Amino acid sequence: MNIIVVKDSLAGGRKASELFYSAYVSGARVFGLATGSTPVTTYQYLVKSKIDFSNCISINLDEYVGLKPTNEQSYRYYMEKNLFEFKPFKQSYLPQGDAADPAKEVERYDRVIADNPIDLQLLGIGRNGHIGFNEPGSSFDLTTHKVALTPSTIEANARFFEDEKDVPKYAYSMGIGSIMKSKSIILEAFGEDKANAIYDMVEGDVTEQCPASILQKHPNVTVIVDEAAATRLKK
Repeated sequence: MNIIVVKDSLAGGRKASELFYSAYVSGARVFGLATGSTPVTTYQYLVKSKIDFSNCISINLDEYVGLKPTNEQSYRYYMEKNLFEFKPFKQSYLPQGDAADPAKEVERYDRVIADNPIDLQLLGIGRNGHIGFNEPGSSFDLTTHKVALTPSTIEANARFFEDEKDVPKYAYSMGIGSIMKSKSIILEAFGEDKANAIYDMVEGDVTEQCPASILQKHPNVTVIVDEAAATRLKK
């Protein structure tokens, strides 16, 4: 892993956008995207960048089960407001949260990923070490799946909803097996509450109890962390 320690999330977003641009110049045309608070600054810099995504494809990691694309808490809505409205892609894929048949939706998304091998995948990391919505205990071989979110993940997501009972309990997620097929990966983490997860990912054992630890086995991973998230790493 290539570890880059930056001052804060703003500097981290700038660095990640530079890596996106380098990948684009080198021919990358399929980008795996993430949501949540972590990649916001990255998208802010991408909006200002010279990259023309109109000939590119985006594939998002996940989506809440049960939310329509127009729901303000859906990841489709998040992507529209943070990136797609300003930098449209030729095609943007996300799981369909309100799909009538979960099994068929999982199959559809696996075909999307298989038909469009990801050149560069952007990741965040949960406090429990999850990537995408691959919670601790998830098999490293998983492809797209419907997952029951853990209490800690539901609690972390509650801040985005007016009422805790409205927080989705399930999500569709790209599996770890699919993530690991990406040609290159950028993982971002900012804040002291991510320090333990970053330590376990970088210096801990490779174990399904810390899903992100499998990234130790990937040949091209860049980890961008701020000083707070890097506090437990060896200097």
